[in-house]
Amino acid sequence: MSDFLNALLAVVLAAGAAIVFVEAVHWVLTRYARRSALLSRLERTAHKPFLTTVTLFAVQQALRPTAGREVLHILVILVIMSGAWLVGALLLVLEDAALSRWRTDVPDNRKARKVRTQVVMLRRVTVAGIVVVAFGVALMTFPAVRALGASLLASAGIFSVVAAVAAQSTLGNVFAGIQLAFSDAIRIDDVVVVEQEWGRIEEITLTYVALQVWDDRRLILPTSYFTTKPFQNWTRTGSAVLGTAEIDVDFATAVEPLRAELRAVCESTELWDGRVCVLQVTDAVRGMVRLRALVSAHDAPSLWDLRCLVRERLVAWVWEHQRESLPRYRAETLTPTPDPVRPVSPPAADTAPPAADTAPPAADTAPPAADAGPPAAAGVKVPPVSGTRAPSPDRARVPDALAPGAALAGERGDDARVFSGGSDGESRGATFVGPPGPDAQQ
Repeated sequence: MSDFLNALLAVVLAAGAAIVFVEAVHWVLTRYARRSALLSRLERTAHKPFLTTVTLFAVQQALRPTAGREVLHILVILVIMSGAWLVGALLLVLEDAALSRWRTDVPDNRKARKVRTQVVMLRRVTVAGIVVVAFGVALMTFPAVRALGASLLASAGIFSVVAAVAAQSTLGNVFAGIQLAFSDAIRIDDVVVVEQEWGRIEEITLTYVALQVWDDRRLILPTSYFTTKPFQNWTRTGSAVLGTAEIDVDFATAVEPLRAELRAVCESTELWDGRVCVLQVTDAVRGMVRLRALVSAHDAPSLWDLRCLVRERLVAWVWEHQRESLPRYRAETLTPTPDPVRPVSPPAADTAPPAADTAPPAADTAPPAADAGPPAAAGVKVPPVSGTRAPSPDRARVPDALAPGAALAGERGDDARVFSGGSDGESRGATFVGPPGPDAQQ
């Protein structure tokens, strides 16, 4: 019982002495922190881990003569973990002190953004390294683990190859993140165009890059993307950038007054940095003239606002002072003229109709007698054809549509018919009988 009380008393005295010592140091730092920003950060950040580490170490030393191995082992592990916490806090204080010397809220902040990117990346690497080292040291306090480590040392080469193949993508991103931090390809607050998205680099880690898009969206890309694919970095060598604002006007536009208006707009705003203010004609096709206003600004956000302002003022000026210069389309309407009517020439003399005194066919060329054909239908009379001999009353009348066939009477006689040559032809001809002519009324 006395051993327990002695141990408890030793713990209380050691912990009390440690707390008094830490609070004394904290009081001193608080007094001098008003004069130094570094001491102020150290007093705020490292107070708790320092108190924990010193107290655990004092208790572990007080119990060493009387406590068992298990209790001492646990205290050693706790001291290792608290010591890692204290080291990490001290490194964070130093990194914050380095960042405070480089301001990023100034116009030309390229160097500051570079330092900030590298310090933030180092902070992540150091924190991860401290955790890994502390965990390894804590494991080495176990005798079985130390023996296992000696046996695994021989197979470390094969294990590292297998691990590298299994985590190829992850390790590739880690190495790409380290490369981005120290190659100065991109920095925090850089303005970039990635995947057709305009935005600002918000965060760079060992595995991914966070891009803040102009509409407050976040585009997360792996770090290996920036080492394998092309992208646009608008602030690679400086924060000042150029931009354009284009408008289309008519061919009748006077350009000089627009140049004067552009100069007045740029000089009336603080967005313009005073470097570039130019109005140029860049195209003249399809009945319109394209004007491009080239302006400059201190940074990308100011440039965007300046471009919108220039475009708005130029459009308003054209509407108020040169409204006839607005884009228009021209078209010409043509009325078609009719073709002149050409008179028809009279027929030539050699195309006159045949003479009226054309002799009728000779009598010896007359067709055979009417009694040679079959008897006509009863009560049907055929009118005589002009210029020929009147047919027999018992012969069928030729239809009026076949009247032009009479012109061949001089060659074939007055017995020329459509159907002839047999009894079938005669019967078919008898059916083609038109209405009775004037002679049939007799």
